[in-house]
Amino acid sequence: MPNFKFDHSNLKVLNLKRSLEFYKSALNLHEVSRKVVGDAIFVRLSDEYCSEHQLELKWPANDTECYKIDENKVHHIAFKVNDFKAAHTLHKNLNCICHEILDVGIYFINDPDGYWIEILS
Repeated sequence: MPNFKFDHSNLKVLNLKRSLEFYKSALNLHEVSRKVVGDAIFVRLSDEYCSEHQLELKWPANDTECYKIDENKVHHIAFKVNDFKAAHTLHKNLNCICHEILDVGIYFINDPDGYWIEILS
């Protein structure tokens, strides 16, 4: 059996600039690579730890519709944070919290395209 290594999660976005700004301000993710394939741009983002698993944003230039959230293959992605209270305050100020279960140490934020992102304590 060959060895498999988890590499990235991909989200299709409608406005690449807006999404890059969101992921920088909400999760401190930064661009590590960019590739143009035909009329699509693929941008890889990583965290401050340079985790091997990356978030890939796909912006197809000629596509004006986002995936329907209920049809996506990925239900949500999750990030663990070392200062849950500070993260919650940041996301509250950014007005992007969409669901909270604070008694178990999680809440969700929405990105500009409606994807849910879980924040774990």
